Amino acid sequence: MASQDISQDLPVINLDIFLAGPSDSDAVIEECKKAANALITYGALVLKDSRVAEDDNSSFLDLMEDYFNQPIDELKKDERPELSYQIGVTLENTEKPKCAVDEPCLRIIEALEPSERPLDISAHSPDPKCRFFWKMSEKPPYETAYPALNAANVVPQAEFIKKNWTFTMEKWGTSMKDAVSALADMVAIGLGLPAQTFRDPGRYGPHLLAPTASDLSKYGKKDTILAGFHSDLNFLTIHGRSRYPGLNIWARNTGKRIPVRIPEGSNLLVQAGKQLEHITGGLIKAGFHEVVVNEQTIQAIERRKVEYPDRPFIRISSTFFWHLSSDYDLAPISSLVAKAAELRSEKLGDGQSDGDEVCYEPMKVGEFVRNELKHIALMA
Repeated sequence: MASQDISQDLPVINLDIFLAGPSDSDAVIEECKKAANALITYGALVLKDSRVAEDDNSSFLDLMEDYFNQPIDELKKDERPELSYQIGVTLENTEKPKCAVDEPCLRIIEALEPSERPLDISAHSPDPKCRFFWKMSEKPPYETAYPALNAANVVPQAEFIKKNWTFTMEKWGTSMKDAVSALADMVAIGLGLPAQTFRDPGRYGPHLLAPTASDLSKYGKKDTILAGFHSDLNFLTIHGRSRYPGLNIWARNTGKRIPVRIPEGSNLLVQAGKQLEHITGGLIKAGFHEVVVNEQTIQAIERRKVEYPDRPFIRISSTFFWHLSSDYDLAPISSLVAKAAELRSEKLGDGQSDGDEVCYEPMKVGEFVRNELKHIALMA
């Protein structure tokens, strides 16, 4: 599909149709194909799930704003660098965007029209964002070879945070996990695979509820990079609505910059990650994205100052990372490798760049994750 034909509005996938079933009905199969095609074309989609309550997202955002508004010394108590920050808090100016130095990623940026490129990260320091990782995983019935990626959760100790923490995290995290797990089934069906193709390998994955915070009282100047141009290392990423705009994505990695707009109501944003790219042999590419302060962000700050003058001005990304199990053997599915080659040939024939050709070597998911964590300075 030529980049000029790509809509600025992401496809909306109705999970309710899939949940209503039956799984072999025309309506369900059509919606599943729509989901798979959305990820192939955009690397992202909007997911409608009527089970998701906006009030739960709001309670979650309130708690996260209060948590990240604590003094730095209090937050540091929740750091676990010895576990590669895979649980607890990661403070600002720790995580580095891989694309600042990664040659294939830099070539993807160069292939974009100048007007469609992300904000320049060539001299970008580590991201000024904070993050908290709360594990939402099922304990495997075997001894994992990757214990650091599957460690127990950290609970903040400040009483005014602690009293509501676990309930709020589990409630919102379960909503996100249920939604993205069902979407994984839809994508599998849409790709012509059995429904459990992705869910089963992800059953014991180290899934993470991962609220990401940017202090807009410190980093609220226009064109500030909050999260530099990058893609996610997990399988699927799902987000609730943020109170502050600023997320941009790129269709098929080298297409148009799309400012993300999640409709109000029971809607979530889903993005493809690198584990999904790997297992599909590049048929679905991990979606590149950035978070920046733009004019709409500033307008939201000014609006919140009037409507909620006593609340912290902290941008929270309501994010959940869905992973395949650390001990799973990650290898491309042969039927999808052929489709990926056809799509790449089609794009190149149309004069479009599709990034460097990648050889997706078989490896354990845990090893794949370790390699990615080293690139973003979270693992030595």
